[in-house]
Amino acid sequence: MTTVSLDGESLTPEDVAAAVRDGVTVEVPESARERVREARERVVDVVESGEAVYGLNTGFGELVNERIPREKIEELQTNLIRSHSAGSGRECTEEEVRAMLLTRINALVKGYSGVREELVDHLVTLLNEGVHPVVRSRGSLGASGDLAPLAHMALVLLGEGEADYQGERYDGADALAMVDLDPLSLAPKEGLALINGTQLTVGKAALAVVDAENLVQAADAAGALTTEVTMGTTASCTPAIHEVRPHPGQAASARNVRKLCADSEIVESHRNCDRVQDAYAIRCLPQAHGAVRDAVAHVREAVEIELNSATDNPLVFDASDVDDRASGTDRAAIVSGGNFHGAPLAHRLDYLTAVMTDLASICERRVDRLVNPNLQEDHLPPFLTAQSGLRSGYMIAQYTAAALVNECRSLGRAATDNTPVSGGQEDHVSMSAQAAHHATTAVDHAATVVGVELLCATQALDFVDEALEPGAGTRAVAEAVREIAPPLDDDRVLSPELDRAAALARGGLLGERLAAAVGTELE
Repeated sequence: MTTVSLDGESLTPEDVAAAVRDGVTVEVPESARERVREARERVVDVVESGEAVYGLNTGFGELVNERIPREKIEELQTNLIRSHSAGSGRECTEEEVRAMLLTRINALVKGYSGVREELVDHLVTLLNEGVHPVVRSRGSLGASGDLAPLAHMALVLLGEGEADYQGERYDGADALAMVDLDPLSLAPKEGLALINGTQLTVGKAALAVVDAENLVQAADAAGALTTEVTMGTTASCTPAIHEVRPHPGQAASARNVRKLCADSEIVESHRNCDRVQDAYAIRCLPQAHGAVRDAVAHVREAVEIELNSATDNPLVFDASDVDDRASGTDRAAIVSGGNFHGAPLAHRLDYLTAVMTDLASICERRVDRLVNPNLQEDHLPPFLTAQSGLRSGYMIAQYTAAALVNECRSLGRAATDNTPVSGGQEDHVSMSAQAAHHATTAVDHAATVVGVELLCATQALDFVDEALEPGAGTRAVAEAVREIAPPLDDDRVLSPELDRAAALARGGLLGERLAAAVGTELE
């Protein structure tokens, strides 16, 4: 991918990841630019009519009934950005800021916000040149959008606030000068258009979806290897079982395990043993992982819609397209609504937090079966280390996994909370940004837990009879892990390896390696 086209219609989570993480350049096609210009003309038409319109010449929130004189309209927009830059908490990461910039551009070029093309180009330059506004991460209620974080982002366009550029921090005006931009004086509607939307929420959600999908695939791989090294069976993945309960995610995870363990001499070596059934963490892998897969697909559906939606308020339409308009002229209609409300994302992000917690939980239970001397097979030493007692092996790695699962469980549900604000005018909010923070945390923690299982299952393979070959897929899993972590022959500091294993699990490269090994894409 060489460029990401921001046309307001076709942005995907993968595009977000490419532009945000890999630095792929973004561009706005002429078709989208034309929509921006047309919407701006409609705003100008309404402003010149003198009609009272929310966001153009009135106050905001509870102050909606305060009429603003025409000569004060630009000051109104500037005051909006300054007053709403009231966030707190940690600063947003570079990744979060880039996601906000990208998704805000895409929402604006959809052509219903009424901003000038010049403003869009300023945002594009910030993103492409790597000028990253300093944004405080807390303060959004997810309605009217992610106001405080987006206001901090917008400050730099005014030559105010601060921004990071090439490893240094500058005030807003100096940061703009670094990339040959002048500060903007915001025109009517532009301040509100910059901050009234769900871009912190949807930017984080898009990246979380990409990571979560990779994690489920990596968890299938880790679970397949654990199945082998604990002398488990793949019979629970036989297609007949999943055809009579045809949840798509369940069937996909079962197919992955079968692909990875195909032709495994380890599995064949005990096919007629006395064990009747494996523990649930192994036997129910397709059902548990599959439910996570289906949930992540549900989140993706909402994210893809939101990425290509107009989410500010009011929205600018051609008058002929609107039957019941609140204000406007014969040519333009400016209509207030609630597309900034983050509920469509918030509830599904809470769902994502829950299923990432469950994925981490089942992986941690398989780790326990790998290291726990009370549950292990006879060929595995306690905590997967020779001379256990003198050495602790992977004992504390399992502690870490358990601690992360506990933290995930404590995250709670953000979207079911509500605190009325703005004098009661904004009496039901979504808390979507907090839901996004929770979901991202759960994805991060799940990645580490999956990484711990990958490390432990690979270590366990070293204690299996060398005469028995694993499946081609599970061998590739172990080889990928061994590239980032050598065998644990003696105790050592494990934290760096846990970080590398988490990155392997969430990065998608493991899936590419395994596809090459088994001759077909994993699901």
